[in-house]
Amino acid sequence: MKQLILLVVLLTVYAMPARSGFQPQPGAAAPQNATVPTITFDLNWKDATPQNYTITMDTNGKSQYVSRSPTRTPEGSEEPDPDYHLEFAMSAASRDRILKLAKDLNYFNGDFDFNQHKVANTGRKTLTYTDSARNFRTTYNWSENKAIDQITGIFQGISNTIEHGRKLVFMRRFDKLGLAAELKAMETLSKAHYLAEVQIIAPILQTIADDPSILHLARQSATRLLMVLNP
Repeated sequence: MKQLILLVVLLTVYAMPARSGFQPQPGAAAPQNATVPTITFDLNWKDATPQNYTITMDTNGKSQYVSRSPTRTPEGSEEPDPDYHLEFAMSAASRDRILKLAKDLNYFNGDFDFNQHKVANTGRKTLTYTDSARNFRTTYNWSENKAIDQITGIFQGISNTIEHGRKLVFMRRFDKLGLAAELKAMETLSKAHYLAEVQIIAPILQTIADDPSILHLARQSATRLLMVLNP
């Protein structure tokens, strides 16, 4: 429970809407080939930013992230931010870990929600497994099942990474002085294992690290985050 509360605090403190997308491969369609097993993680939490996101991964590692905040309007705009789409390749390590956890959980065929007493709301989460013979789904707020906790942590870490990458793109254009604090916060999240698949945002981290117009502290933080990929 202490880890759960810490995660809620970190997400609340560091998350913010991204006005400029981190989109190396925008607008792609989710994996839909029924012959390739697919795992989907969906989170709905109206008090978070984004309010909803979906991560879809097939067993080849082909993945897509979609985030939405339909009831939030950015400052200075009369319309909500459009849905954000990003295709990426899941690392082999994360892909294999997710697939093993799904198997351990009987491919999400069961009820894993904790209901012995009321716990803090951290969003409605849904895990779905689909292949040519199975279509299982489980929905929960929080679970004491360790495998559910681990697979949730991976997917939430991926969302954290992508959303912070979007924020870095925006800040590099409009708030370079704020990059040092943002990147320092990301280092804290990384050390606490609240970021996953950092290679997804490696291009913007490398751009910041190589940009002499950016504060040295920010460039150092970006370099250290890149070292997570190449220790």
